[in-house]
Amino acid sequence: MKNIDATGHVTGKSVYLDDIPEQKGTLHAVVLGAAVAHGKITKLDFTEALSSPGVEYIFTADDIPGENQIGGIFPDEPLFAEKEVHYQGQPIALIVAKDEFTARKARKLIKAEYEEYSAVVDPREAKEKGLLLFPPRTFHSGDVEKAWENCDYIFKGRADTAGQEHLYIETQGAYVYPLENNNLMVHSSTQGPTAVQKTIALVLGLPMHRIEVNVTRLGGGFGGKEDQATPWACMAALAAYKIHRPVKLILQRPDDMLMTGKRHPYSSDFKIGLSKDLKILAFETVYYQNGGAAADLSPPIMGRSLFHATNSYYIPNVKATGYSCKTNLPPFTAFRGFGAPQAVFVMEAAITLAAEKLDVPARIIQEKNLIKENDTFHYGQKAKRVNAGKSWQEMMKDYGIEKLAKEIYDFNAAHETVKKGLAIMPICFGISFTKTAMNQARALVHIYQDGSVGVSTGAIEMGQGVNTKLLQVAAQCFSISPGRVKLETTNTTRVANTSPTAASSGADLNGKALLNACDDLVKRLKQSAARMLNTKPDDIELRDEKIYLANTETDITWEKLVEYTFLERISLSAVGHYATPVIHFDRTREKGHPFAYHVYGTAALTVRLDCLRGRYTFEKVQIVHDFGNSLNQVIDLGQIEGGLAQGIGWMTLEELKFDEKGVLLSNSLSTYKIPDIYAVPETVQCKSLVTEGPELAILRSKAVGEPPFLYGIGAYFALRNAIRAFNPKADLKFEAPLTPEKVLLALYGDDET
Repeated sequence: MKNIDATGHVTGKSVYLDDIPEQKGTLHAVVLGAAVAHGKITKLDFTEALSSPGVEYIFTADDIPGENQIGGIFPDEPLFAEKEVHYQGQPIALIVAKDEFTARKARKLIKAEYEEYSAVVDPREAKEKGLLLFPPRTFHSGDVEKAWENCDYIFKGRADTAGQEHLYIETQGAYVYPLENNNLMVHSSTQGPTAVQKTIALVLGLPMHRIEVNVTRLGGGFGGKEDQATPWACMAALAAYKIHRPVKLILQRPDDMLMTGKRHPYSSDFKIGLSKDLKILAFETVYYQNGGAAADLSPPIMGRSLFHATNSYYIPNVKATGYSCKTNLPPFTAFRGFGAPQAVFVMEAAITLAAEKLDVPARIIQEKNLIKENDTFHYGQKAKRVNAGKSWQEMMKDYGIEKLAKEIYDFNAAHETVKKGLAIMPICFGISFTKTAMNQARALVHIYQDGSVGVSTGAIEMGQGVNTKLLQVAAQCFSISPGRVKLETTNTTRVANTSPTAASSGADLNGKALLNACDDLVKRLKQSAARMLNTKPDDIELRDEKIYLANTETDITWEKLVEYTFLERISLSAVGHYATPVIHFDRTREKGHPFAYHVYGTAALTVRLDCLRGRYTFEKVQIVHDFGNSLNQVIDLGQIEGGLAQGIGWMTLEELKFDEKGVLLSNSLSTYKIPDIYAVPETVQCKSLVTEGPELAILRSKAVGEPPFLYGIGAYFALRNAIRAFNPKADLKFEAPLTPEKVLLALYGDDET
């Protein structure tokens, strides 16, 4: 089945936030952000701006009737800065005017002065100064200290990954208008409607039921709209509530890049110990997470880093510690992979260092240490339905990787200024929110009198195709044509207390809730059919919009059954609730069973490097991926390709840069590079691993949003191998992204340079 949004997207008819028809009298808002990264506000004069024609009001913290607080986990982030600012772009005020141009013009007339303080931008410096957003966490298994004594080889190193800009096509925004009785309708570009609803209620001092949040779709999110869509909705809601007019706030791209958080940069130390037969006996790592000026989602992101410290490998002795460091940068936030990619990079760096020192291919160490059935992860969960080794073996066999490695070796021997590199990238990604309480969802299903079906869930469609999958679930459960099913907007009045669409769990959680609702309705319909046919419900089957009795077609159609059920005054509406069973985690011991299941896979990445210019092309990426029983292969392959490209971009092109004063240098699309059609691999092959999916995945179809991002990490190591083929003495740091400029320096550098 094709993505149900495809036609609308291609023809330009899909409705996004900025496409919603504006009500008469709508005002437009622009945010005033701090000009410095750290300092005291000494002057804030709105006089000239307020006297500008068309300016209605300028809101500050003084105008907030409730709490000036938007921190979702810790109350450490004000909606508007009051006395001090802690990062460049931190919101100070909201200018509301007749149109956006007027509001922007007025912003330039505001006189703001600061007493500038020194800024901390490096997480290691923050750690040394005791600037932490929350206490550190440590995961451990076995006895690392004793294990070192049994290691034949021990290596230490450092690994650094930069941040990453989400660069969703649709920027952050909200459109809010008053309803009767002082209620508010909020259209928000958010992955978490309930978070928006709850925070607006807090800021305005209202109960949550007075705030209705509605989301049709997002023009991309990637995690950047899980938590950070909230402040803009709060600002628009504050203005609409106070002046009783519709208010629209859409960030322009420069403001979005300046004011919003990105993927967390990490600086990490590692130590790895191996036996003579290359078994990893011990692994120790310390993550210094650059959290920015407020906690935002840093706590669970750090948690997922700790969960994924060992990637696809079984290591009996592990110690992983994470420090979330407070700096004077915008609060970093969720991004596809949610902390796992940073940790996986460190693990692969440790293996690569060991391989280089021992002069063996990294894939030898990787394969020897892949996790197996009934091994125990370092956080206590026993590995079940493990497909790490199976995906590895199928990739090696189906794509002829050993032959490919020999071809690359021969190519490099025959070419002086062009070299190739190969890297193997196994992945293991846990599926569930790591906060157990968030693993729940609800769905509302109506069957109308004509047999058409309306479905409401808490899932947010943001280009990943979740609506298509949910429609398939309903159509399959009722055995009706997909054309009979409509996916409604995501709305906090129809479906309340939603978890954000994140953690690759949107289809699983909402799909299971939908399945429960549909199953309830199917039971009622079968009871109706049984009465119509004077038989038992167990003898009834719904198949292709017809009713079967004991496997024999009857003259009762879907429409007749629905009509009869309605006339019998039997409810044709149902609410489904789902809470993921089995999962649990004890924070006091850092042990438990946090994930419903794991997604596995293996990729081989081949790069061709122009050693005169530092330019590179990824010739091919060959993947064997663990889809389970894919519900929609076309959509899932799209996620593989998109995640891969985004991962390669993080490793090679996307260099997020701040200066020592906390000023964003990569502040536009001319200074921040993302992969385009010329940067993606020339060939991407993806084979589905033949396996039975887990029961806890929706219809046994495994989640596919975040795991494929990890394949892109192999791009760094393929490039590294190509560089070393040209210059074996290259003193390469484990530092990503490996941009063409850095590649060129590495090609001609050595220990002395």
